[in-house]
Amino acid sequence: MIGRREFITLLGGAAVFAVAARAQQLAKLPTIGFLGQSTRSASSEWVAAFVQRLRELGWIEGRTVAIEYRWSEGRTERAAQSTAEFVRLKVDIIVTSGTPQTLAAKQATSVIPIVFATAGDPVGNHLVANLARPGGNVTGLSLQSNEIAGKRIELLREIVPSLRRLAILANVGNPFSVLELAEAHLAARTLGLEADKFEIRRPEDIAPGFEALRGRAEALYVCTDGLVNANRIRINTSALAARLPTMHGYRDYVEAGGLMSYGANLPDLFRRSADYVDKILRGAKAGEIPVEQPTKFDLVVNLTTAKALGLDAPPGVLAIADEVIE
Repeated sequence: MIGRREFITLLGGAAVFAVAARAQQLAKLPTIGFLGQSTRSASSEWVAAFVQRLRELGWIEGRTVAIEYRWSEGRTERAAQSTAEFVRLKVDIIVTSGTPQTLAAKQATSVIPIVFATAGDPVGNHLVANLARPGGNVTGLSLQSNEIAGKRIELLREIVPSLRRLAILANVGNPFSVLELAEAHLAARTLGLEADKFEIRRPEDIAPGFEALRGRAEALYVCTDGLVNANRIRINTSALAARLPTMHGYRDYVEAGGLMSYGANLPDLFRRSADYVDKILRGAKAGEIPVEQPTKFDLVVNLTTAKALGLDAPPGVLAIADEVIE
C-alpha cells in the first residue's frame, strides 16, 4: 500500500515529467521566426490574420507549430539582432514585414527560408532575382506601393483642390522608402506641384522636420515604413497642428488620425503569407515560389480629420472609398 508521502512524491514526479514532455513536444514543433517592422500593438490586426490563416491550414500555434515573435520598431539594428537570434534558435522559417527587415534576414542566413508578408519593390531592392522565379531562400508578397504614388497624390488633390505645394516625408534609412520618395517626387512634379523632401532617419528628426516645413507646404505625403508606423500618431498630431492634410499608404495610419490612405489591404497580404509558410513547411523551396502582388486595394478617408482641417470630402471620393471613419 502506498503511503500519503509516497503518493505526493509520485504525483510531483508525474507533474515534472508532464512539463518535461510538454517542453520536449514544443521543442520538436516546426518553428516560425516572425519579425514585425513596427510594434506588436501596431501590428496586431496583421498578426491575427496570419495566425488565423495558419490555423485554417492546420498549423495551430503551440500545438502543431511554434512562433517566436520579435518587433524591430523600424530600427535596422534591432532587425539585425532579431534575425541573428532566429539563426541561433535554428527556426525553420522566417516571416518578415518590411524591406529593411527582409534585407536583415537575408543577410543573416542564406539557408533558412524567408517569406516577406510585405516588402516594397523586391527586385529593385535586391530581395529576389525576379518575381516569377525568386531564386535563393527568399519569396513573399510585394507591395509595389511606389508604383501607386501618383494615384495617391491625385486622390489627395481631390480633397485639397487648391494644392500647389506638397511635402513628402520618408525614412531615408529604408531603401524602399528612398524609391517611393523618388516616385512620389516625380509624380508630384508631373502633376504640376512643387515638392519638398522631408527626410528622417530616427524619431528625433520628426519635430525639427515639421518646424522646417512651416509655411512651405500645403499637404503631406507620408512614405510608410516601420519607423514611421511606430511614430504615426506623433506624425499625424504634428501634421494636424501644422494644418497639413496627409496621404498615407495604409488604413492604420488613418485610424491614427491621418486624413486618407490608399494602398494594398495588409491583412489580406498577411493571410496570403501564411499560404507560403504552409507550402514551405510541407517541403516546397522558397526560391521556386513566385512573388505575388496585391489584389485588394483600399481607399480610407477620415472625416473627423477632414472636418478638423476645414475640408469637405467630395461625394465622388466618398462614393469610391472602401471605408469612411467618422
